[in-house]
Amino acid sequence: MIDIDTGTEELLCHIEDRIAVITLNKPHKKNALGDILTPALRNALTVIEDDERVGCVMITGAGDAFCSGGDVSGMGGGGGKPKSRQDRIADLVHKQVTLTLRIHELKKITVAALPGAAAGAGLSIALACDLRIASTNAFVTTAFKNIGLSGDYGGSWFLPRLIGLAKAKELYYTAERVGADEGYRLGLFNKVFPQETFREDALDYVRNIAHGPTNTLGRMKINLNSGMDQSLRDSLVLEAEHLIASAADGESGEAIRAFMEKRPPQFHK
Repeated sequence: MIDIDTGTEELLCHIEDRIAVITLNKPHKKNALGDILTPALRNALTVIEDDERVGCVMITGAGDAFCSGGDVSGMGGGGGKPKSRQDRIADLVHKQVTLTLRIHELKKITVAALPGAAAGAGLSIALACDLRIASTNAFVTTAFKNIGLSGDYGGSWFLPRLIGLAKAKELYYTAERVGADEGYRLGLFNKVFPQETFREDALDYVRNIAHGPTNTLGRMKINLNSGMDQSLRDSLVLEAEHLIASAADGESGEAIRAFMEKRPPQFHK
């Protein structure tokens, strides 16, 4: 196991068996985002994206929660010189682009592992990941209605694409809790594991991806993300470009040799 220095105890990061495990570590506040944890998370994503020792990124939370969203106790105040409305909009756009958009576009596959609640911007972070796995006691809620805010960090873009517009509207307008079983039925969660063995099961699930053909998976991610918002013709061109690139990649050669030799491929020595 290789520890990665994040500069704060509020965010832990280590590389284990080609998995970069990023842990939001404020269990006393349900891993709420804040002025220390969130910048550290942005920086950690930058550090691990090009690390060849990493095949997959797993974002999780310490204790019994994933992330409760923004720290409400720090909202509504703030010292220093007041910013203009446009400056505040620009500041929030930058924060969102460098967090959830960054996760969405990260070269490596990302998995959100929810040991418990994900709410507000914490839910948006989970939605920005490629996959989501949950403990049986996990639940999600948009929560923004409860504090009189309309939502941020891309939840209104991600959620309808996962579960459909009508259901996404319902979850935003009502802020109801969606448990693990219902989340799995809706397609929010890819897998649900028992609470007692969740962290071990999560690592096993992610390990399969982490030891796969990293370059190929990255190209698949771009294909799939791009396909949501482009024409079929453009998707066919992108698939062709990536397939030819994959065919010239050493990963494909190893996969074909392994198939012919009837053995598991070894993409990473």
